[in-house]
Amino acid sequence: MSSDRLDGVALVTGGGRGIGASIARELTEAGMRVAVTARTRKQAEAVAGEIGGLALVGDVSKREHVEEWVERTEKDLGPIDLLAANAGIGSPEGATWEVSAEDWWQVLEVNVLGVHLSCRAVIPGMLERGRGRIVITGSGSAYLPGGAGQTAYPTSKAAACRYGEILANELRDRIPVFVISPGLVRTDMTERFGDDMPWTPPELAPQLVRVLGSGRADTLAGRYLHAEHDDIENLIRRADEVVEKDLNAIRLQR
Repeated sequence: MSSDRLDGVALVTGGGRGIGASIARELTEAGMRVAVTARTRKQAEAVAGEIGGLALVGDVSKREHVEEWVERTEKDLGPIDLLAANAGIGSPEGATWEVSAEDWWQVLEVNVLGVHLSCRAVIPGMLERGRGRIVITGSGSAYLPGGAGQTAYPTSKAAACRYGEILANELRDRIPVFVISPGLVRTDMTERFGDDMPWTPPELAPQLVRVLGSGRADTLAGRYLHAEHDDIENLIRRADEVVEKDLNAIRLQR
């Protein structure tokens, strides 16, 4: 368990339930002031009320909503030091060719465009202040062998992971950007998978975000970091080797 103490302000998108809510709680416990976004007021206010944070309601795929979140957060809590770009939705049920194009595309709008809009809204202020970190919630579905059906979610997460790596390169030595996989965490989105799945302990992803927020892992910016299968402390010790050998990266091998 991470014991890192953090200060400053965090914005957690998709923080009204599941992994996002757990990240919001962990960052609050670490010492941060946290703003929580959700599509439903009830969820946002429940988590924000629990942690003494700021509840923000809206759609992460709408630029005006995201920009308003950032403005409200910085007005009420202070400059944003950490963005946890976590908001995401799963694939609609049904065969790919039978799902409506609008429903399929909505997954990309939330899981990819939402990440971009969130990053785009906080980066200028972070650059101006000379500090800040971004953590993007990716998924193993970005690279694991795909089964049949539900193409929207893995497509979106592959794009989000690649986006995070390129953004990290673009912001190198200025704003560290990380991509994490929380593992298979039991949430409302994954509950349908049943009891026999290799569920990941839900506390691991929030603890990883806490470590990344500390600055101790900045050399690993742009790397794919798995909350369960990677020992982050070991990777921090081996950071130079990880970078030199291009480890923890999604690559084509021949």
